Amino acid sequence: MLAGLLVAAGAALCYGVASVLEAVATRRTETVQGLDPRLMMRLLRSWQYVLGVGLDGLGFLLSLLAVRTLPLFVVQSVVASFLAVTAVLGAVFLKMRLSRADRIGLAVVVLGLVLVGASATTDSSVDVGRAEEWGVLVAAVLLTVASVPLARLPGAAGATALGAVAGLAYGVTAVASRMLPGDLAPDKLGADLGPLLESPATYGLVVGGAVAMLTYSIALQRGSVTRATAPLVVGETVVPAVVGLLLLGDHPRHGWGPVALAGFVLAVAGAVSLARHGELEPPPAGS
Repeated sequence: MLAGLLVAAGAALCYGVASVLEAVATRRTETVQGLDPRLMMRLLRSWQYVLGVGLDGLGFLLSLLAVRTLPLFVVQSVVASFLAVTAVLGAVFLKMRLSRADRIGLAVVVLGLVLVGASATTDSSVDVGRAEEWGVLVAAVLLTVASVPLARLPGAAGATALGAVAGLAYGVTAVASRMLPGDLAPDKLGADLGPLLESPATYGLVVGGAVAMLTYSIALQRGSVTRATAPLVVGETVVPAVVGLLLLGDHPRHGWGPVALAGFVLAVAGAVSLARHGELEPPPAGS
């Protein structure tokens, strides 16, 4: 279990650094109107964005390992702490001042993670039916469809709506990762490749990940980082946690349910309070 927690923490570290690089690259790229996939092509010309995507990929692989052994409510709350990582990086390397509210937010995240970690128990992958796997793919497709009209919303409304879509799409990838069939260990992946390609959850993961990346990139162009990131954090943590508890057999240690709930709420609330640190650019002179 400790190894799983460390792997999830490594994913949060990767996501924290990646969010900084991607936010900087996105703000420096020409703004798009609507849901324009060409934005991704323009972003790929930026080394910051490419490096950020690479770290996102590493973070995803680490989180994939974590969700195969730990409940989703544990992994997703740890991963959501990437904003705490971002805030600390800004304070240490860019000399950005942490306000009193920021320090309280960091403390709340740490306390929440301690409670979640203490209440965690090791889970093994569960067998789900084709109906659940198709449900994940359908959810990813519905989010894709919903993102088209929402991408036309201007300003703060667009940032919030697309941030929420991105969060839900990342939630879909987390649930899909848990549903993937077979043993994903590198030495056994070849033998399980057939069932993996036949599973709707595999394609739900791919579609959800693509939608999440595109909608979050556009959200960062539409409004403040806080408006884009706060709904993302809620969407990528709360929904997968509920699905894990209801459908995937997730559970805390016996008798530790209230502790797990308190820790989850604290970790997510603390992360949301730190959402403005999704962009590490020094404040203007004289501000």
